Amino acid sequence: MAENGNHPEIRVSEARRRTPGSGPILILAILFVAATCLAWYFSWFGRGLSDADISTYLADEKKPRHVQHALVQIQKRMERGDGGAKSWYPQLIALSANSETEYRLTVAWLMGFDNQSKEFHEALLKLVHDPEPIVRRNAALALVRFGDPSGREELVSTLKPYSLKAPADGVVASSLREGATVARQTLLARIQQPDAQVAEIRSPLPGRVNKILKPNGSQVSRDDEILNLISDEDSVWEALRGLSLVGTKDDLQLVQSYVTTTEVSARVKDQATLTAKSIASRATD
Repeated sequence: MAENGNHPEIRVSEARRRTPGSGPILILAILFVAATCLAWYFSWFGRGLSDADISTYLADEKKPRHVQHALVQIQKRMERGDGGAKSWYPQLIALSANSETEYRLTVAWLMGFDNQSKEFHEALLKLVHDPEPIVRRNAALALVRFGDPSGREELVSTLKPYSLKAPADGVVASSLREGATVARQTLLARIQQPDAQVAEIRSPLPGRVNKILKPNGSQVSRDDEILNLISDEDSVWEALRGLSLVGTKDDLQLVQSYVTTTEVSARVKDQATLTAKSIASRATD
């Protein structure tokens, strides 16, 4: 009834006038989700690229993710035996000498997918002496695919602790502990220099802190060993696989140490066992 002024239709109408519209908020939410999805899609390396896109991305050195995306797509084509991938070989060779470490390490790995390319082989023989250990390791593994043992020493070094030294005189500032897992480029320590400058030590490799030789607060001189790292298990496993083909009897003791240690996974132990057998069999031939 309308006599009391509380007609339901009037109350609903008034409520609608007092409540802000939800339409614009819903539209903004949809746009936000759409933008997020598009950003993910265009940054996803698994997204297929046309030949023209690959060529464009590969030359776009100002956008490292574009170059990386193109390299991933070239790798996929090489894996499925697409001869068209050879059209980008000159650009891959050029990237192998680029100052950007990410390009060199990726190209070093990529070159192993065509072990018939003389140009790749020659480039890898240079990359195995790269200043960055991660590049040298990828090059050494790729050389194994060429049947070339030139990277053997680098594979052996993967199974040993990697030393990090002080880049300058000063006092160590670090909160890391032995056993800490680190990714490549993780900040390991800072050196507070006498001139108030700070030098950083970042991990050149993924792995685990094995031993800290200069704890926090230690006075150090340039080139003093600060700490050393043990390679991550994937790198150890790959190195053992490579040594199963190019390792020598001089490597046998080190390889066998991975069979008996309790600090690695069963997967690594199994590969160490196979590698030791392979090396031993070649030593008796």
